[in-house]
Amino acid sequence: MPDVKRTVKIITEQRPNGKPSGVEGFPMRSWKISLVLINEHDGGEVPATIFEKATYKLHPTFGDRETQVIKKPPFGIKEEGWGEFDMRIIVSVIEKGGDHEFTHDLNFQQERYEAEHKITFKNPKANLLEKLKESGPVGGEENGVKSKRGDESAKKKKRSEKTVDMEKLADSLQRLGEEDLLQVVEMVHNNKTADTYTKNDVDQGEFHVDLYTLPDSLVRMLWDFCVEKLGS
Repeated sequence: MPDVKRTVKIITEQRPNGKPSGVEGFPMRSWKISLVLINEHDGGEVPATIFEKATYKLHPTFGDRETQVIKKPPFGIKEEGWGEFDMRIIVSVIEKGGDHEFTHDLNFQQERYEAEHKITFKNPKANLLEKLKESGPVGGEENGVKSKRGDESAKKKKRSEKTVDMEKLADSLQRLGEEDLLQVVEMVHNNKTADTYTKNDVDQGEFHVDLYTLPDSLVRMLWDFCVEKLGS
């Protein structure tokens, strides 16, 4: 099964609470943080039920509250203080799916701000796979129906919908130098979807990708890159 990627959104809200901070020029503020997933279907927000807990590592000045473990979506914490700092947030995936750590910048520039982090799931177990379906497609299945990669009519439809000349793109990619091709591989890895087909042949030193399975945004990104390197 291909890797499954999801995007975690960290939402921070803060405002002055009127309490004395004891530090001139730095008002005391109430702040809270919560976690959600981005719905890969429509870009909305869905509960992060793929996690069993979130562990917050705050500034040492929080004393007994420096480490906080939250076990229920939206995995929110509420605190107050006058200082900005970087915290660590570790999310633990259900079904012993491992931990993912983010560094989060707590700052008071805006009353509300968001930060997004992509995470990858390799060979997720059945129960985790079901939870992942709540926020987007997983591998070769969507809405419980297995898609057929060899369906020619579907491929023809994809070809007709592309806004870039795919044959020219394929030719341009083959004319790129080695360093540029390494950048292409990185771009594909960072922006591919669950439907993207790739194969990394380490023994032969080759990287294969089906261009027709790439999202339109990535196709356009690769086209612009080729134009920049090779000219129109």
